[in-house]
Amino acid sequence: MIIGITGSFGSGKTTVANMFKKHGFRVINADKLYHGLYENEKPLRKKILEEFKTLNRDKIKKIVFKDYKKLKRLNVITHPIIIKSIKKEINKIKKHYKRKTMNKKINEKNLLKIKNKNKIIIDAPLLIEAKAQKLVDKIIVVKCSKKEQIKRLLKNKKYSKKEIEQIIKSQMPLRGKIKRAGFVVDNSKDLDHSKKQVKDIISILNSIR
Repeated sequence: MIIGITGSFGSGKTTVANMFKKHGFRVINADKLYHGLYENEKPLRKKILEEFKTLNRDKIKKIVFKDYKKLKRLNVITHPIIIKSIKKEINKIKKHYKRKTMNKKINEKNLLKIKNKNKIIIDAPLLIEAKAQKLVDKIIVVKCSKKEQIKRLLKNKKYSKKEIEQIIKSQMPLRGKIKRAGFVVDNSKDLDHSKKQVKDIISILNSIR
């Protein structure tokens, strides 16, 4: 089973994904994959340089979050290669799982653990925008009040309030994502509140055959 986790900027998607990880789910982080691709894929870097005349990620962010057409162009360049990389990661996990389950000496307890490891979480902020929802069986949207969202992001001191609002505005509205969700995690409160919701979702997922 493959689950996609998405939500607005700063809603706590990765925090929630890591909660699933503690329950045995394998997590594929789309942002981390992109960082690796950005550093190592020469054709990708060439296309970005041609389009934006720079490879400085901070400069590119400032360009695209002020200009929707530029953001759209960046997505056209990056989304296909990110999706391709996610598919490779999914296949690696499935192959590993298949080899493990073919071991005839494995006992029932260990088999259950392996089956849990075959449950994959794709942590992808732009899962829906990238039209990658076909990769997943269920979508979980992590939501957070805008006030709390901005408060948390300002604590990181990476973005100004104006930049945060520009990034949020550039993404699909949360209500649009929730319409496509199988589950919603309200991450506005404390971690225990989110952990309880994650456990409830896992119970439902485990009942699906």
